[in-house]
Amino acid sequence: MKALVFEGPGRTSWRDAPDPEVKDAADAIVRGDTVTICGTDLHIIKGDVPEVTPGRILGHEAVGEVVEVGAEVRTVRPGDRVLISCISPCGRCRFCRENRYGQCQGGGGWVLGHLIDGTQAEYVRVPFADLSLHPLTSAVDGADAVLLADILPTAYEVGVVNGQVKPGDTVVIVGAGPIGLATVATARLCTPERIIVVDLAESRLTAARAMGADATVLSTEDPERLVADLTDGLGADVAIEAVGLPETFDLCTRMVRPGGRVANIGVHGKPATLHLEDLWIKDVTITTGLVDTFSTPLLLRMTAAGKIPLTSLVTHRFELDQMEEAYDVFSRAADTGAMKVVLGGTPHDTVLPAN
Repeated sequence: MKALVFEGPGRTSWRDAPDPEVKDAADAIVRGDTVTICGTDLHIIKGDVPEVTPGRILGHEAVGEVVEVGAEVRTVRPGDRVLISCISPCGRCRFCRENRYGQCQGGGGWVLGHLIDGTQAEYVRVPFADLSLHPLTSAVDGADAVLLADILPTAYEVGVVNGQVKPGDTVVIVGAGPIGLATVATARLCTPERIIVVDLAESRLTAARAMGADATVLSTEDPERLVADLTDGLGADVAIEAVGLPETFDLCTRMVRPGGRVANIGVHGKPATLHLEDLWIKDVTITTGLVDTFSTPLLLRMTAAGKIPLTSLVTHRFELDQMEEAYDVFSRAADTGAMKVVLGGTPHDTVLPAN
C-alpha cells in the first residue's frame, strides 16, 4: 500500500509500505477513504515528539471501510463505514473506566501515528476496534465526519466541558484556527449569552463569525477592553486558550472574571508564566487536558441532526496521493488560508489486505 512515512525531523515521503495485518484479536483493518492532517502532525515532522521514530506512518484521523476484524471484535464487521477515533481506549484500565481514554494505561490512548502506524495510508490497523471505531450513517459526509476524529471532541471536551460553559455565560476564545472555530461551534450547544473570539488574522475572525461568534476582535485591538465593555467590567465567565503560546494563555487569565474558568486547549512548546500574585485571590479555575473522545457518539448525533456547522472548517480538498502537496498547503496556513485540509472521499476499488 501507499502511506505517508516519517523519515526523521523535517522529512516525510509518500511511498510503499507493508499492508497492515491483524495482530490482536481486538484489531480491525480499515481501508481509508477520507483523512485529514492535524497540527500535531506538523509538530512530529519538526521533531518535537521524540516518541515518533523514523519509519512511522503518520496520522490519527480518518473515515473508511472495515475490511477485516479480529476474533474478539463485536461492534463492527467488514463492509461497515466507520470513523476512526484519534484515541484508542483499551476499555479495561482505571482511566478508561473513568472515561479518561486519553490517559489509557492498557496499551491504548493516543497511539495511531504516534506509537504505532497511523491513518495517512490506504489501510490502517486499528487496535481496540470496538471502542476506537464509530459506525457512520450515510447522513454524515466523510469530510464532516473526519473532523469528529479529533478537533471536534478536543474542542468540546477540553474547552467547553472542562470550561463548564453554561447557558447565559460569556465565553471568550483566544485563537480562531481549526480548534478555536470548532470550540465556537460546540460552545453554541450550551447556549452561552455571547461568544467572543480573538485572533491575529481578520480572515479567521470572519470565519469565526460565520461559525456563530457574536463578537470578534483582533489581538492588536485591546481585546481585554472589549470583554470588559461587554460584561460591565466583570470579565468572561470562561476563557478558552486555543493557540498554545505563553502570551495567549496570559491573555486568558487577564480576561476571566473572579470565580471564572480558564480552559487550556493549545499545545504549549515552552513555559508560560502563571501570575499567581494576581490570580490567587480571584478563585479562578484553570484546566488542561488531552482529548478522551468520550463525546464522539454525542457529537456524531448532533452533526447528523445539523446542530453543528462543520463545512466551513474545510478549506482545501485533495486526493489521497496528493498527501505531500496537502502538507505543504496546511503547513503554510498564513499564506494559503488553510483551516482543515481533507484528502480522499472519492470511491475506489476495494482490495483486501494480505493476511
